[in-house]
Amino acid sequence: MAVKTRAVEYQHEGKTLEGMLAFDDAQKGARPAVIISHAWAGRSDFEIEVAKRLAGYGYAGFALDLYGKGVLGNSVEENQKLMTPFVENRKLLRSRLLHIVDVVKGLPEVDKSRVAAIGYCFGGLCVLDIARAGADIQGVASFHGLFTPPGDTKGNKIKAKVVAYHGWDDPMVPPEDVVALGKELTEGGSDWQIHAYGGVLHAFTNPQANNPALGAKYDKKAADRSWTSLIEFLAECFA
Repeated sequence: MAVKTRAVEYQHEGKTLEGMLAFDDAQKGARPAVIISHAWAGRSDFEIEVAKRLAGYGYAGFALDLYGKGVLGNSVEENQKLMTPFVENRKLLRSRLLHIVDVVKGLPEVDKSRVAAIGYCFGGLCVLDIARAGADIQGVASFHGLFTPPGDTKGNKIKAKVVAYHGWDDPMVPPEDVVALGKELTEGGSDWQIHAYGGVLHAFTNPQANNPALGAKYDKKAADRSWTSLIEFLAECFA
C-alpha cells in the first residue's frame, strides 16, 4: 500500500479553493470517497491526516477547503472571523458544500455512487447541512459538531444515513439540542444515530484540545470509540 496525496483546486463564486485528496496508489479503479470537513480554523494538517488514514481503509479521503487556498486561522479571533460569514449565511455555506460534493464525484479516483462526508466541530455542522439539503450521498458523520439547523430545510427528505458523535458535557451543544436533532432527523426520514459520551467535552478527537475552561478537551477513549464506530458506519453506507 502506498498512500498518495494530491491537491485539487476548484472555484466557487469567484474564489479559488484547494482540497487535498488522499488515496492508495496501489489500488486500481474508482473507490468510495469520504469528504472531510474542517473545523473553524480551516483545512489543516489534522484533516489531511484523517484523509490519509481513511485512504488506508481503501477509501479516497478528501480534505475540503471552505475558506480559500492557503487560508488558515491561527487564533481564536482569526478562526471566528473565518467561520462567522458561513454561520450567518447558511445558504452560501450549503451552496459551497454541495459544489464540493460535485467536485469530489467528478474525480477519477472516486466512485461517484458511493460518497460520504464527515466533519469536526464547525465541520460537523457542515456535514449535517449536506444531509439537510437532501444531497445524494450515502452517509454523514458529525464529530462534536454544532446541531443548530439553518432554518430553511424543514420538510426536506434526508437521503443520507446520519451519525453524530457527541460529548455529553459539551457546553456548546446542550442536551435539548441533542433531542432537537433527533426530532429533526426523524421528521426528515433519516436513518440516524446519535452517540453521546458521558463526561466528554467539545473537540474530543483533537489531541491539541486542552482548554476545559472553554469546554474543549481531548478524550482518547471517546476518540477511539467514535473512530471504530465510524469505520463500521462507512462500511454499512458503502455496502
